[in-house]
Amino acid sequence: MDTLKSEKIKQAVRERYSAIATGKLSSCCGENAQPVVQAKSPCCSTKEEDDSVFKYTKSIGYSAEEIQNVPGESNMALGCGNPTAIAQLRQGEVVLDLGSGGGFDCFLSAQQVGEPGRVIGVDMTPEMISKARQNVVKGNFTNIEFRLGEIEHLPVADSSVDVIISNCVINLSTEKPQVFLESFRVLKLGGRLAISDVVLSAKLPDEILNDLSLYCECTSGAVTVEEYKSELQKAGFTEISIKPKEESREFIREWRKGMKLDEFIVSAVIEAKKP
Repeated sequence: MDTLKSEKIKQAVRERYSAIATGKLSSCCGENAQPVVQAKSPCCSTKEEDDSVFKYTKSIGYSAEEIQNVPGESNMALGCGNPTAIAQLRQGEVVLDLGSGGGFDCFLSAQQVGEPGRVIGVDMTPEMISKARQNVVKGNFTNIEFRLGEIEHLPVADSSVDVIISNCVINLSTEKPQVFLESFRVLKLGGRLAISDVVLSAKLPDEILNDLSLYCECTSGAVTVEEYKSELQKAGFTEISIKPKEESREFIREWRKGMKLDEFIVSAVIEAKKP
């Protein structure tokens, strides 16, 4: 992809998630994103909105207990799976979340690694970082930090992370090979990836492929399982496992009602190790 197009997409993604973080746009998942008349304080959300977020978050693999045990404002229903369910996190581990948003998966991870552990969230949207840091204070977490940065150029030291998680974010990158190279760099020997992301199950028609808004909504940037695996291998990863979840088509169908996106993309569980 040429640099100009890549930067245009990146800016569109940043603007979209900035609008979501500040309440100017509703979540992109579960229902069509809708502009709101006035940016509202997150504490003033309606019961209907809260119920919708709760229902969607459960549908992608989180338990009611998990949803209720993190700062409520961190959950914006933006994922396509539950990476913390497959990460097998242990006390004392260092976890890195690529595209951490409001921090939802970071807060779940922090509870699993405990005080001896540490969680780092990286996001390229300043408004998301601000929101996540506010949630740290509200939740009184002491083992989490959020860093502004791009997942293609991680602000993280070499060989310093035990586990990398990510939730429906890598598809948004226009430089996926670079994301995997950076992930390999920051992982310790024996470190692992535990990712939820969307993959292609059929070729996208041009009307979807060329729709910038659908790129921002986790659709047009998806690649096939074979492409995903190939790029992970090139980066140096081994023990690669990519398992599409057919049941995910049910909630993907609702992302853009009438477009039948579930015929082209599916959520997948992606795991790999740094030997």
